[in-house]
Amino acid sequence: MVPMDSHSPVTSFSSLNSYFRALSDTPNRLARRAFSVSTSFEETNRVRARSGIEMKRSLRWYDLVGLGIGGMVGAGVFVITGRASRYSAGPSVILSYAIAGLCALLSAFCYTEFAVDLPVAGGAFSYIRVTFGEFFAFLAGANLIVDYVLSNAAVARGFTAYLGTALGVSNTPLRFTIHGIPKGYNEIDIVAVAVVLLLTLVICHSTRESSWLNMVLTILHILFIVFVIVVGFCRGEWKNFTEPKSLKSHGGFFPFGASGVFNGAAMVYLSYIGYDAVSTMAEEVRNPIKDIPVGVSGSVFLVTILYCLMAASMSALLPYDQIDPDSPFSVAFKLGSSRWRWVSNVIGVGASFGILTSLLVAMLGQARYMCVIGRSCVIPSWFARVHSKTSTPVNASAFLGFFTAAIALFTDMNILLNLVSIGTLTVYGLPYRTRYYYF
Repeated sequence: MVPMDSHSPVTSFSSLNSYFRALSDTPNRLARRAFSVSTSFEETNRVRARSGIEMKRSLRWYDLVGLGIGGMVGAGVFVITGRASRYSAGPSVILSYAIAGLCALLSAFCYTEFAVDLPVAGGAFSYIRVTFGEFFAFLAGANLIVDYVLSNAAVARGFTAYLGTALGVSNTPLRFTIHGIPKGYNEIDIVAVAVVLLLTLVICHSTRESSWLNMVLTILHILFIVFVIVVGFCRGEWKNFTEPKSLKSHGGFFPFGASGVFNGAAMVYLSYIGYDAVSTMAEEVRNPIKDIPVGVSGSVFLVTILYCLMAASMSALLPYDQIDPDSPFSVAFKLGSSRWRWVSNVIGVGASFGILTSLLVAMLGQARYMCVIGRSCVIPSWFARVHSKTSTPVNASAFLGFFTAAIALFTDMNILLNLVSIGTLTVYGLPYRTRYYYF
């Protein structure tokens, strides 16, 4: 897409002729705007005015804490914990979560500083735009939008799998296969589409009500997690922290040594992805200076404690060399006596709530990224419009919601997750470098 000049009253997308004229002038515009930086004043005043109606400032610190926890504590922790313990850290995966949590907290501090100084909905896109210029901001923004859409589609398909676990059936009856289409794209998931479209309606209607829905779902999810933690400690044995099942496996709390702890930390860091979406809500916070630091940092701190307790509970349930890398908690309870097997269904219910909260927060974040990118006129300014009645970016929310649902309909989760990884690493590293030049 071709951006417009900041002084031009007509955008490149106002008509087909305007677009072709702008397209022919691409080399000049690129040279003029690629490394031109914006300012905090422009972002919070002139650029934000392109949305028309302002977003309503209705969120407080506890809303941000709820959104942060909801965005991070998804179903992924039920899988990543087992994989990190079995192959990398063993029982010391507890320390892996603590180290990863510290790293996530440091990154959250960077997002907090920027969000307080620049309280707009653009998140990393706006931070990079005022530091390195529009070209790097566009690369970051494109990565962010693609990552959000693909990861949300993957999470939505994951909801179907955990819903099947909660109902005590496989996910096969909830999907149907179309023969003749390449494998990986032939399983049609109507449940995932329905979930995405329903949440799209919620976030279009009201940010405040979206926050309350997230709060309710997050509380229910945490109650399920606390239940699993308590049952895990009651049923577990302390010897499992140091004694493997097989004599061929390394024993002790650090079976893979210090390197295993850090390898595990690198693996479980994915469980903390989601706090960055909270920074995109800065424009809708009543008191950004007070509420944003408490909301972002507080949510990361609480999630770290919760993850460490989950890792400890899992390590108590089974020796690390018996932990299933794909479904550690569900399999741990199924391996025991029959009176504990119903807990695996409870895990499916809790994970389903976690998927809904993480999906809701991510969809809120992706819409606000698209809205601010539209304000920069790199894409049509139609995406930047804020609805007069709902005070939400309805156009961006609806477009991305339908696009996410379309991908979730037929694309396999593993294909989507492989596409997400590179973009996520690129974008998460940029705020560190941006902070160095900005402050």
